[in-house]
Amino acid sequence: MAKKIELGLPTLDDLFSSQEERDDVKLQKIRDIPISEIDDFPDHPFKVRDDEDMMQLVDSIKERGVITPATVRQKEDGRYELVSGHRRKRACELAGMDTLRCEVVDLNRDEATILMVESNYQRSQILPSEKAFAYKMRLEAMKRQGQRKDLTCDPLGHKLVGAKTVAVIANESEDSKTQVQRYVRLTNLVPELLECVDDGRMKMRPAVELSYLDEDSQRDIVDEIDMSESTPSHDQTIRMRKAFEENRLTTEVVQEIMREEKPNQREKIVLRGDRLRELIPKNIPLNQTEDYVCKALEHYQKFLRSRADRGR
Repeated sequence: MAKKIELGLPTLDDLFSSQEERDDVKLQKIRDIPISEIDDFPDHPFKVRDDEDMMQLVDSIKERGVITPATVRQKEDGRYELVSGHRRKRACELAGMDTLRCEVVDLNRDEATILMVESNYQRSQILPSEKAFAYKMRLEAMKRQGQRKDLTCDPLGHKLVGAKTVAVIANESEDSKTQVQRYVRLTNLVPELLECVDDGRMKMRPAVELSYLDEDSQRDIVDEIDMSESTPSHDQTIRMRKAFEENRLTTEVVQEIMREEKPNQREKIVLRGDRLRELIPKNIPLNQTEDYVCKALEHYQKFLRSRADRGR
């Protein structure tokens, strides 16, 4: 039996139906679904926070409803799986609503995974851990699709023909291929070390080096971070990884390396991240926080000098 080949050409319905008719078909897939029947996407990598932005979304939904429908797919058991719209679902719950306005789409798990990740790329604030697990989930889905010739690599029809999945993601994001690979390596960190990356205490490159260590070695490093209240430098992580690969990274070796005095940590200024975030505008990305704080301090110094000059 000859194998059916999908050429990506428009169907007869597309050719002989009007835009209005096609819009009507789409509207038929939009409905109010009880929130109790909607399950979150499995292992959803993006955190849903009950913060100030969430409260603003709650107020907006109370006033105008859900303007942009969430995206769900129906599961075999008849329930629905949320693909896009986890914050909208949570906001509806906080607003006391029983249903969520949704568009029901026909996607398999891998297609749904890719769409879920892509729909969250537009967030203004994405933690390194969120991006790490999102990239990993999308890579795994794209690799599985690349092994099946009857699937496209995403719901929009882009074929994965011989292209490396990492390169495809890099082309569609702000990160290079190397950076995408670094983010994926972060998923091998224990939660405590990953938290150090999220709150800015540890940079990407030393974190990547530590991702090659086993869990016991990483736990030893976590203990030393708690004891010394400082994270390892890039040079220290390189040496610890080398010792691990040579089967000589013991708890004592970790302590010896970690307890070296680092030039950049002889004098430390510790700032609470949660307090800073309250004072920094929401549109400032995490990687620009240091520049923003320094500029704010420079401006404050000028103000103090100006006030002192006026008092003379």
